[in-house]
Amino acid sequence: MKKVLTALKEKGPLTGKDLVRETGMDILSAWKICSGSDQIITRIVGKRYLRLDKKVEGYARLSPSIMREFLNYTVVGLMSDDSVADTLAAQLEKKIAEISAKKIGLARDTIDRMVENHGDRDAINEQACFIIAGDVVFSMAHAEPRPESSTGELVKGSDLDIIAIADGLSVPLLKSLDTVLYKEKYNLLMNPASKEEIDYIIKDLQTVKEQLKFKTFKAMVASKILDEGQYLYGSYSLFELIKTMVTQYGIPEQIRVLEHKARHDRILAEKSLLSSADLKNYDELMALFYTTEEKEEIF
Repeated sequence: MKKVLTALKEKGPLTGKDLVRETGMDILSAWKICSGSDQIITRIVGKRYLRLDKKVEGYARLSPSIMREFLNYTVVGLMSDDSVADTLAAQLEKKIAEISAKKIGLARDTIDRMVENHGDRDAINEQACFIIAGDVVFSMAHAEPRPESSTGELVKGSDLDIIAIADGLSVPLLKSLDTVLYKEKYNLLMNPASKEEIDYIIKDLQTVKEQLKFKTFKAMVASKILDEGQYLYGSYSLFELIKTMVTQYGIPEQIRVLEHKARHDRILAEKSLLSSADLKNYDELMALFYTTEEKEEIF
């Protein structure tokens, strides 16, 4: 406790990440002190949103995790520095929104260049749409360096989840679309000036209809992504049709049920962590504090 109070007195309000660096404390202990002390204020920015995770009972959890939220989306300070903490929190929220907007812009520019240079660009524009999903659509993207899963290359934070949906495109054209998308993915990943990761999938409208039946874990993930996804490029009328289908299949209501469970579980997890008198059951506590499956696959 003394380390935290001293750091906040000397440095003023800090993000959770900066506080941990200044004090040298483990993250869980720092979070417990900041969350349970009446001498410390916390300002959490951004949005908590649903993530589906096979390792969680019922699949539903909130993102960011408690730990990630504390490190990257929380400002802590002494009670006397509340106005300074508010200002710092506003600056942090603005920065996160700017990162998200920049990533969406990069994704749109990448798809635009790819389609415009394609020999069948008219067919793609008329019979395919590109949707972006993930934390960028919640203005929650980050730029913290992290290793890309297949190559180990460091990339700049949140990946770009792109779903390409086609209605009536030929099989050869779909294969060609996959080839050029993969090239763009590789170029962005390996270019030192960008170091961004695209995670993409291409599917037809019939696949979408099957996934919206919400019967398997993969279908649930795909449906959630279509529910939250935003228009990026291509046929807007096809995008509107997909959104109509999402509503007709009752996906928003099912997502709300899962999100309600995730929020309830989050409250219980935070209470359990704060009420634990010691860290004897460290592994069990950390399972509540930080879910290792931070990256969501798209289907």
